[in-house]
Amino acid sequence: MIRTIADFDRLWQTEMEATQKIFKHLTTTSLAQEVHPDVRTLGRLAWHIVTSIPEMGARTGLTFPGHSPDAQVPTTAKEIFDTYNVLAISLLQQVKNTWKDETLLVEDDMYGEKWARGLTLQILVGHQIHHRAQMTVVMRLLGLSIPGIYGPAKEEWASFGAAPPAV
Repeated sequence: MIRTIADFDRLWQTEMEATQKIFKHLTTTSLAQEVHPDVRTLGRLAWHIVTSIPEMGARTGLTFPGHSPDAQVPTTAKEIFDTYNVLAISLLQQVKNTWKDETLLVEDDMYGEKWARGLTLQILVGHQIHHRAQMTVVMRLLGLSIPGIYGPAKEEWASFGAAPPAV
């Protein structure tokens, strides 16, 4: 639970690095590859993570100049990665520089409900984790390598001198 700005700082830095690790493994070719008609492409999933930052942040009064909520999914993995970095760092800096611990208790209208800002930040983190997990499944189906986030991925077991777990 996010009770202080320091809590958010630590959590966001960790999860931002995890998202960057996943985004670094995307290829421009993989962004538009469809694995199933009912499953978002990697480009759409990644861009949803990116655009959720200013979309939710703006509901708390934060600003993200230069970002258009209607922006189309970029065609390159680099543009997604770079835009994510700008927005994720902007969110963190704005929270650290303009909010106080008490600000986390301020309630905003979020999708017809009132959410404390600390809850909004917690949900934003969880939302990012959720879609990263979806991305790893799609990445695996497309034959991309996957980095370990909370433990080693199949590809990383050899660096520990061990065989990967059975599938």
